[in-house]
Amino acid sequence: MEFPKDFTAREKALLGDRFEELYTYATAQPARGVTVNTLRCTPDWFAAHTDFAAEPSKFCRTAFTTAADFRPGRHPWHHAGLLYAQEPSASAPAALLDVRPGMRVADLCAAPGGKTSQLAAALQGQGLLLANEFVAARAEILRQNLERMGVTNAVITNEDTANLAKALPGQFDRVLVDAPCSGEGMFRKEAVAAAQHSDALVAHCAELGAEILENAAALLAPGGVLVYSTCTFAPAEDEAQIAAFLAKHPEFTLCNLSGCGFGRPGEGNRAPDHPDFHAEYTRRIWPADGGEGHFMAKLQKAADAEVPNQPKVKPPKAAKPSAEWLEFARAYFPALASRPLAGAGEWLLLPAPGSEGLNTAKLRVVRGGVLAGSVLKKRFQPAHALFMAYGADCTNREELTLADPRTAAWLRGEEIDAATAQNGWCAVLVDGFPLGGGKVSGGRIKNHYPKGLRNLQ
Repeated sequence: MEFPKDFTAREKALLGDRFEELYTYATAQPARGVTVNTLRCTPDWFAAHTDFAAEPSKFCRTAFTTAADFRPGRHPWHHAGLLYAQEPSASAPAALLDVRPGMRVADLCAAPGGKTSQLAAALQGQGLLLANEFVAARAEILRQNLERMGVTNAVITNEDTANLAKALPGQFDRVLVDAPCSGEGMFRKEAVAAAQHSDALVAHCAELGAEILENAAALLAPGGVLVYSTCTFAPAEDEAQIAAFLAKHPEFTLCNLSGCGFGRPGEGNRAPDHPDFHAEYTRRIWPADGGEGHFMAKLQKAADAEVPNQPKVKPPKAAKPSAEWLEFARAYFPALASRPLAGAGEWLLLPAPGSEGLNTAKLRVVRGGVLAGSVLKKRFQPAHALFMAYGADCTNREELTLADPRTAAWLRGEEIDAATAQNGWCAVLVDGFPLGGGKVSGGRIKNHYPKGLRNLQ
């Protein structure tokens, strides 16, 4: 691998004789992998039932390495939200956040959604997840991925983090900042990363990361935990960034990551202006460690930190359940019939539980729960998202397997024969995991799998 000249000069000056060791990649090709969605299954179940080669990763208990030529996006389990295609070391930051069911969690730079889906899985549908992405097009990709993974308790926003900090101060137990960075860990995977590299880019990303860190600190509740991560090696975005933040925020303590089981300690000479900074408490994954390149720091806010004043929140007005929705829900999803609804234009939404207390009135909300469907010609038309979130609980199901030729046909958008489902709406599942919904008539299932998601090859 030929690195940019300015990058090489900087790193050789910092590392000396260790440069060749640390920047010799452990694998001949960039590592490929998947992260298992534990909303769907356990890692043990996945390992026992997968039909492709997958080895457990050292970076996270739910991550697996796969063959370089494996295309997870073509696999039915991908469509069923069972897995997320993710370079194995990229799974580490979310795992370090130690999320537990019932918490309020914010992911401030969430797209495309790999780390976000890990956080959602750790919550197990309990608590609340705020998933934010500043770029609108990427926020839509985030929405699609969380929908595929069956996440029911997420509020997805398309906002500047400063607006989030103003609207939701001190409201989250955990915050993840996977900061936009200069992407030096992407040199081998993406040629554009090396081509566009410059000192100016590093400086810009460091400034942006500092702003997001400040806003993350404001969002965090007393006693809460923040994880900051990048996929770069630049000191200004890594050790020096965290050292400068801690110098400004004595209410934060740097957690020691030496026992995390992967990578190597951060390096003090990358934060020379802060000699008291414990760089060794942070964590680096070098190319020699089996990843492409990551930096992580874990910070805890003091339990006695000042609690900011909370904005007054006017509870949203619940939408009146239509007769069409109630008839549909009672027939196919009885547990949802009593759930509160929210209006979303012509659509009905099942709000994320706990989101009614969020001050989102002036925020750009992409989706705040699960899209249920809409009423068309006095009939309820269910949304794809409803089946992806709750398909396993549907009273009318068509059960497929990986070996069933109907599975591939379904993902191509074709009608398939019904073997178990009765007339009416049904959930279609593979190995017990949702692939969306269809309508049964005369022993055939009309395919409602969204055209943009289909396997057409």
